[in-house]
Amino acid sequence: MTIQQDLQLQVQSAAASRSPLVIRGGGSKSFYGRATQGDNLSVDGHHGIIDYTPSELVISVRAGTPLAELETTLANEGQMLPFEPPHYGATATLGGCIASGLSGPRRPYTGSVRDFVLGVNCINGKGEYLRLGGQVMKNVAGYDLSRTIAGSLGTLAVVLDAHLKVLPRPQMEATLVQHCSATTAVQFFNHWAGQPLPLSGACYLEDTLYVRLSGMTEGIQAAVSTIGGDLMEDSMQFWDQLREQQLPFFSTGVPLWRLSVPAAAAPLTLDGAMLLDWGGAQRWLKTDLPADVIRKHVTAAGGHATLFRGGDRDSAVFQPLQPAMLSLQQRLKHALDPAGILNPGRMYPEL
Repeated sequence: MTIQQDLQLQVQSAAASRSPLVIRGGGSKSFYGRATQGDNLSVDGHHGIIDYTPSELVISVRAGTPLAELETTLANEGQMLPFEPPHYGATATLGGCIASGLSGPRRPYTGSVRDFVLGVNCINGKGEYLRLGGQVMKNVAGYDLSRTIAGSLGTLAVVLDAHLKVLPRPQMEATLVQHCSATTAVQFFNHWAGQPLPLSGACYLEDTLYVRLSGMTEGIQAAVSTIGGDLMEDSMQFWDQLREQQLPFFSTGVPLWRLSVPAAAAPLTLDGAMLLDWGGAQRWLKTDLPADVIRKHVTAAGGHATLFRGGDRDSAVFQPLQPAMLSLQQRLKHALDPAGILNPGRMYPEL
């Protein structure tokens, strides 16, 4: 019996008895989302690279494959995952990367996880094996649904394999640093975003603005003179630590909120420490403020707030959905997982 068949039988059995399942790969992102209970369904044994054609910029990988192994394989061919996924631990797998839908500092400039998912093979809540999308852009059958699986935290299906588009690694990278206020940083971010600059990261922390440039040497040299500031040495470590939340900013036990707002939104007046990423579109807030206070301010700015780490994991971790959107999500959940056994409540109590 193959691992796929074994997983299908486990899901079919759970569906028949309406027993909830907790899908688990490497467990590096188990902190993310609401608390959920159920029998463990492990997919970490389903690993390995299925097919890789560097000249076509596509790769097919089993979900239990360690992210580090996948990135090393790509790096050996001068390529990379463009969305720069965070690992949050040595055990991180591709399945967790797809399920969480999380992207690193490069996301505003190259795209998110779902932007590079060409297709997935998965098991739905009935134990059925589904092929969604394909291995190339020309095959679009089920393409939109495969992208929907990305970021669904395992509430819709158990991802077995993923077909991804990859990109060449940049020829050169450089990071510029300058001191300014948060208001000035937001203005700079938005001004530079409207220019033909090879931006690949823009962060503001503790009165310091960091801008990463990636691309051809000539383009970066021209951008350096346009943006100004000081060149940062060993900048790769800084962006890796930002992506992995290993900077001192993230080290305290205070609840960490992820705020998604328009990039041009003015700095938010909330008690606590804040870090701006994604050119101002993603803001990390450390605070003990109540959720309703945080969400009131963020909603007024045109965004939404997620309790990312710490705090009450039985509460509304993600921004509550409007009735119409909740209804749509419930219909999608029922279509793929009618018994509601896959990671129940991981995103919302109603799902």
